[in-house]
Amino acid sequence: MRCIVTGGAGFLGSYLTEQLVMMGHSVVVIDDMFRGKKKNLEGCKGMDGYYLVMGDAANRANYEKAADKLGGVDCVYHLAAINGTRWFHERPDFVIQVNLDTLRVALDFSITRGARFVFTSSPEAFGEQPEMPLTNESNSLFSPAAKHGRHSYGASKYLGEIMVQHAVSNSSLDARIVRPFNAYGPRLPGDAYGQVTGIFLEKCHKGTPITIHGDGSQTRSFTWVEEAVEGIRLAGELEVGIDGSNLAGAAFNLGNTEEVSIADLANLCLEITGSDSEIYHQEVGHPGDSRRRKPDISESERVLGWTPNQSLEHGLRSCWRWLQAEE
Repeated sequence: MRCIVTGGAGFLGSYLTEQLVMMGHSVVVIDDMFRGKKKNLEGCKGMDGYYLVMGDAANRANYEKAADKLGGVDCVYHLAAINGTRWFHERPDFVIQVNLDTLRVALDFSITRGARFVFTSSPEAFGEQPEMPLTNESNSLFSPAAKHGRHSYGASKYLGEIMVQHAVSNSSLDARIVRPFNAYGPRLPGDAYGQVTGIFLEKCHKGTPITIHGDGSQTRSFTWVEEAVEGIRLAGELEVGIDGSNLAGAAFNLGNTEEVSIADLANLCLEITGSDSEIYHQEVGHPGDSRRRKPDISESERVLGWTPNQSLEHGLRSCWRWLQAEE
């Protein structure tokens, strides 16, 4: 396939690009490096069929440039977005603008080019839904906008899914939706704008306190990055599901079904690293934070043939070795 990956220099995007190129596909990454890093794509440099277009994924001209490099386009994997909890609260306007503007342009390009489209959504699209596991039938629940900006990201992904489904129904677009659940692995940002596993391991590395919001009983489903990306790749590669089903408009949860509390994650990080970092419980956490997160992956298993196998402990040990090697 001839593929465009928006946000391909980011955490998930770089792993997806590597997998696609290794599978023999031609790939052009579109990334303005706001959160992506050229370093993430070092493994692709010099490989046949890999190209990089430095630019905004909300600019149609960059897609045309990418298509010219490929001699056409068969599939657009859209990952470009602003992620990171601090961004949701500090610049919700920016999060919404980037996430929806890039999607609108990517969708329009795919429709006019007749390319398959894979939209990377998120479990945040379900908001504060308390009933688990999360399925395609779960309602999305968002607290009042006057309280906080947390759901700028989740609501943008929810609206994004509506935009994709509308395009499938009204433009004959062959689009698929994927929702990676807390993917983690080497390259995951561990700064203040990063994600929890990266942040905790970075704290262990520096020997600084690990901050847990509340009692740490809130849960997440941590998914090894290479497995999450395999699901994203399959959603674009398959003509039809392995069960013969039509994939246009299909949505897939890509996540480990083991729920892990944030407190247990912190303790596991301390155990693996041998760090003397202390755990600090902050009474007030991020408003709008979901209490539980667990995916129903039956559709992914049945239609994509996708099942995660990596244990959290093994994955975190790999992350720790990578972090130490980065010194």
